Amino acid sequence: MRSMRTMARTLFIYALLASLQVWGGPTWADSKRGVEDANRCDGEPCDAVLRGLIAFFDRNLHGLDGNGRSCNDCHMITEQFRLTPAAVEARFQKLQKRRHYNRHADDPLFRPIDADDFRINGENASDYSNLRQNGLIRVVFALPPNIRLIDPETNAPSDEQTVDLWRMVPGVTDVKLSGADGVNPWPRGPNASGGYQLDGRFLTLQEQALAALTSHAQITAAPPQRLLDDLSSLQRVLFTNERVRALSLAIDAGITPLPTADPRLNTLEQQGRKVFERACAQCHGGPGQSTPQPPVVRMHEIFTQCPRRVDVVTPARFNFAPCPPRLARNARTYEITLANGTTTRRTSSDPGRALLTGFVGGPPPLDDWNKLDIPGMRGLRHTAPYFHNNSANTLEELVDHYVEFYKFVKANAAPGVVPPVASTDGVNFDRQPQPEERTALLAYLRKL
Repeated sequence: MRSMRTMARTLFIYALLASLQVWGGPTWADSKRGVEDANRCDGEPCDAVLRGLIAFFDRNLHGLDGNGRSCNDCHMITEQFRLTPAAVEARFQKLQKRRHYNRHADDPLFRPIDADDFRINGENASDYSNLRQNGLIRVVFALPPNIRLIDPETNAPSDEQTVDLWRMVPGVTDVKLSGADGVNPWPRGPNASGGYQLDGRFLTLQEQALAALTSHAQITAAPPQRLLDDLSSLQRVLFTNERVRALSLAIDAGITPLPTADPRLNTLEQQGRKVFERACAQCHGGPGQSTPQPPVVRMHEIFTQCPRRVDVVTPARFNFAPCPPRLARNARTYEITLANGTTTRRTSSDPGRALLTGFVGGPPPLDDWNKLDIPGMRGLRHTAPYFHNNSANTLEELVDHYVEFYKFVKANAAPGVVPPVASTDGVNFDRQPQPEERTALLAYLRKL
């Protein structure tokens, strides 16, 4: 009976994945290469993909003694393998209704580890405001030796050794086209040429899977390496659509020129692609749209953290939308000991890679404060809300934020200096989308 249930579940998952066109399965080209290659799916062993697929939905992975969460509880397949505030709230309300009839009703998404009051109440925590309102989960970082948290009550450095950040759940489609690429390295590691997670701190998908199982599923036993490899194989065959999958296969085959992953575009969308290539592709470049192109630096702040920058000049030269209270509350103040022994304080809801390196106060833009890795753009129209803290609800808000970003760069550039991120020729500030280009750019982004 149990084997029949497992088979039924597997067939259901296959049908669901096929309906979303995220995995094409073995290709005709695979079968032409012979018996050995015919047992591979988009370059991955088919048996590993199947095991990874089953494990992705398994809330009780054998022998790991976790908290009942599966990968799909946070990387929801119905939300393009992400977690949205709307989906979280719907699950929370459904759980409350179920508990009217069954006080033991449960949803593994709501575990104390991701409650706002976990640090105070431990396993009795129950305030899921960040999860419900923002779709954010807790990520715990050890503080570098030169960075300390400021106690908001005493305004003095605290003795805390770790800090909680609240971040969105990245999708797992198209990851084969992202990660470390060996291009345009940042001055410091870890993973100077990119990695996985928002700050690029994991070099491999196996490392990422292990961290998720440990931190979010709270497993108490070490997982077998085969499980981590299987989850990696599954993710490496998940694509936004068949065009992106074909692009990946072409890269594997060494085909040049590479095929485009764009669908057929009308005139307006073609105009938008030209705007994208000028205004966006210098950061969202390469096949995965996640590789900054030199001379643009690998990682830079885009000012989505809270609090947002405010211009001190009147009239304001840039005007970022302020963080709403539901996000602004996540900001903490840090005291940093600089290389020369002096201290300075900075406030941020997410200091980014600075928590990995402790490197703060270097020549701009080369310190690590508020720096994150560059995400891919494929499937953008399906993955609202946007940014590392889900702070932009629509593509319109996303585009408007970048318009202000370009204004900020221009307003704060040194005299006679035109930063590459804002210029195509090093002379003119010409990357910023113009008001008359906004409609075309949005039309193209909705095709990604």
